[in-house]
Amino acid sequence: MAKIGGLLAAGRTFSFEFFPPRTDEAERLLEKTLLELEPLQPSFVSVTYGAGGTTRDRTREIVSYINRDTSMTAMPHLTCVAHTCADITDIVTGYRDEGFENILALGGDPPVLTEGEPEPQSDFEYALELVELVRSLGDFSIGVAAHPELHPRSNKDRRLDRDHLATKLRAADFGVTQFFFRTGDYLSMVDDLAARGVDKPVIPGIMPVTNAKQVQRFAQMSGADFPPDLAARLEAVADHPEEVRRIGVEVATELCQELLDEGAPGLHFYTLNRSRATQEIYANLGLGPAAA
Repeated sequence: MAKIGGLLAAGRTFSFEFFPPRTDEAERLLEKTLLELEPLQPSFVSVTYGAGGTTRDRTREIVSYINRDTSMTAMPHLTCVAHTCADITDIVTGYRDEGFENILALGGDPPVLTEGEPEPQSDFEYALELVELVRSLGDFSIGVAAHPELHPRSNKDRRLDRDHLATKLRAADFGVTQFFFRTGDYLSMVDDLAARGVDKPVIPGIMPVTNAKQVQRFAQMSGADFPPDLAARLEAVADHPEEVRRIGVEVATELCQELLDEGAPGLHFYTLNRSRATQEIYANLGLGPAAA
């Protein structure tokens, strides 16, 4: 394993994100995707963590499998909403004792409760509190989330959003952004952080559009703006899935190249547990094992 903060200090990183499968079929798909992407030799990969810890055990199983049975370095996501300090301490010390060196510390979304179900106990309100606790429990390289188009809870208050992000990054080692579609949004965020004296590396998150309705739904949930011109291009070929995927890969490739040209510290691909789009973007950019 390797600390991601150290990898970023040495050069660019190229990384992939996966989510825990919920069915046997989805598990087989993830195993296939891991086999197909491993030859690209990513700097690291990450595995998400469900709202309120709904995939807590599956996240642990998958990152342990990746670190044990593949050549890739896995970083678990960890959210703090709907968790107690004792919950988090148990999870983090378990990762520490297993030899993990990296954690992505997130606030997270509250779980969806059924009628009459009690609210789970929570000792946390912000991701910064989680960063501080993780830091106290082990020698981890800690990442945090960044939102180029402002956090959904910011109420569109740009100054307040950037102040919170700067404070969070000062306590962490690096950031990974929510996906976005315009290079200018990322560069504006980096400039805002620099104006606050923060120069920690923030890795752009990239989500190729291979299913327009799905990505539009994700964008709405995360506060990202789905560009009208891209929506129009995709709507024109909505009945042709391969053409939708081709446009999505083309647009993502252009975004990645612009970001690299502007000096981004790396790229983090939201794979949705599939390999094809990431493989194609890698090829389009001339990336490969040597670059990663």
